[in-house]
Amino acid sequence: MSKILFVMSFVFIVFGCKMQRKASTGRYSSNPVFEGWYADPEAIIYDEKYWIFPTYSDVYEKQVFFDCFSSPDLVNWTRHHRILDTTEVTWAKRAMWAPGVIRKDGKYYLFFAANDVHEGEVGGIGVAVSDQPQGPYKDLLGKPLINVIVNGAQPIDQFIFKDDDNTYYMYYGGWGHCNVVKLNEDFTGLEPLSTGEWYKEVTPEGYVEGPCMLKKDGKYYFMWSEGGWGGPHYRVAYAISDNPMGPFKRIGIILEQDPEVATGAGHHSVLHKPGSDDWYIVYHRRPLGETDPNRRVVCIDRMFFDKNGYIKPVKITFKGVKANFLSR
Repeated sequence: MSKILFVMSFVFIVFGCKMQRKASTGRYSSNPVFEGWYADPEAIIYDEKYWIFPTYSDVYEKQVFFDCFSSPDLVNWTRHHRILDTTEVTWAKRAMWAPGVIRKDGKYYLFFAANDVHEGEVGGIGVAVSDQPQGPYKDLLGKPLINVIVNGAQPIDQFIFKDDDNTYYMYYGGWGHCNVVKLNEDFTGLEPLSTGEWYKEVTPEGYVEGPCMLKKDGKYYFMWSEGGWGGPHYRVAYAISDNPMGPFKRIGIILEQDPEVATGAGHHSVLHKPGSDDWYIVYHRRPLGETDPNRRVVCIDRMFFDKNGYIKPVKITFKGVKANFLSR
C-alpha cells in the first residue's frame, strides 16, 4: 500500500508541475516585472532559474542593502530579502549600487559599489560570496577590491565577464570613464592584462556609466548607458569589437524612452536562454508622470539581432515578455 501511495503522490506532483507550466505558457510578465522601486538590474541564469540582482532605488542614505529575485519562467518572480547589507559590509555606509554577479567553482559572487566614493574616501567596488544565489552573502575582503580612481573612472557599476578562455574581466566606471581589469583566480585582487596594464581605459564615445558585455558569434558586444540617470533621456548604446579590450567604436542607441510608455530607460543587462535565439534586455525605467529620480522600476523586453549581427532598437512595452521555462 505504501508503494502505491508513493507512486500516486509522485504522479500527482509531476502532473501538477506540468499543469503549472501549461498554465504559465502564453502568459506575459508585464512591466515592471515585480513591485518596488529598483534600478540597475543585473540578470543571470543559474541552473534552471532566472535571477535579477538590482539596486534598491532610494536616497543614498537608505541604499544600505540588496534584495534579489528569482523566476523559473520570467513571469513568476520570488523576492529574496536582504541578501547583503551594511551589517555585513562594515566599510559600506550608504549608496550600495549595481550588483555584478557570477558563479565560479561552486561559489556565488556578488560585486557591488558603495559610498559613492570620491578621491581620498573609503569606498568603491567590493565583493561578497555565498554558497547559494539568494545568499546570505559575506564580505570576501573586509575592504574594497578597488578604492582608487584610475583614468577618471569612479569605481562603480562593475560588470563581470567570463571569456571563452576562462579569463574573468571586470568592466566598471562612472563619471564618463570606463576601465577594464582582470580578476585573479579567487577574486581577491587583480592581475595584469595581456597588455601589461593593470587598468585599461576603454571608454567609447557617449559613455557615462553602466557597462555590460556579451559575446556572440565570436564578437564582443560592449554596451553602456549615456545621458543623465535622473532624467528622461537616459539610454543604452553599444559597440562591437573583435577584442574584449576594444577598441569600441560607438554604433548607436538600442534602448531609450518612449513618451507613450516610460522615460529614463537604461542601465541594463542581458539574458540569453542557452541553446536558443531568445535574447532579453533587463533594464530600469521611470513610469510616466514620475519626476522623482529614484522612482525606477525593473522591466524586461525582447532583444533581437539582424542578419548582419547588429542589435535592433528595442521596443519597450507594458506587456513584457512571454513565459519561457529553462527546464524541459
